[in-house]
Amino acid sequence: MSNNSTLPIALCSDHAGYELKCLIENHLTLANREFKDFGTTSEESCDYPDFAHPCAEAIEQGHCYPGIAMCGSGNGIAMTLNKHQGIRAAICWTIELARLARQHNDANVLVLPARFIDSTLALQIVDEFLSTPFDGGRHERRVAKIPVDSSKE
Repeated sequence: MSNNSTLPIALCSDHAGYELKCLIENHLTLANREFKDFGTTSEESCDYPDFAHPCAEAIEQGHCYPGIAMCGSGNGIAMTLNKHQGIRAAICWTIELARLARQHNDANVLVLPARFIDSTLALQIVDEFLSTPFDGGRHERRVAKIPVDSSKE
């Protein structure tokens, strides 16, 4: 796993992703990667937006980069993260999807569907996401078209 950034990695999950988040925190610690945990802190039922919004804001404000988020399916937390203009959250359940999310889409948050992948695969996906650079080139033009000016709505 290469160290693409000197900023801490932003982590967040809901109750369904809590166990996987703890596993990832241990993995990052062993790899000497800093992280900031935006919650949750247990497997007690909770609401993913309460953790996704502060995580996204920390990335947008330049305090953390990149992010890793997880919930049961990955969908709810990804939808919440992607409401933020500066976030490109990608749900990845294979190593190839993680690589392509970084190479082609310059994804800045990896979203894992905690109830649908095993821990070994999840850590491989994390490593791929963190070590893959954005290709730029023709993809830059496409990524530049993603933000929407909400003042026109």
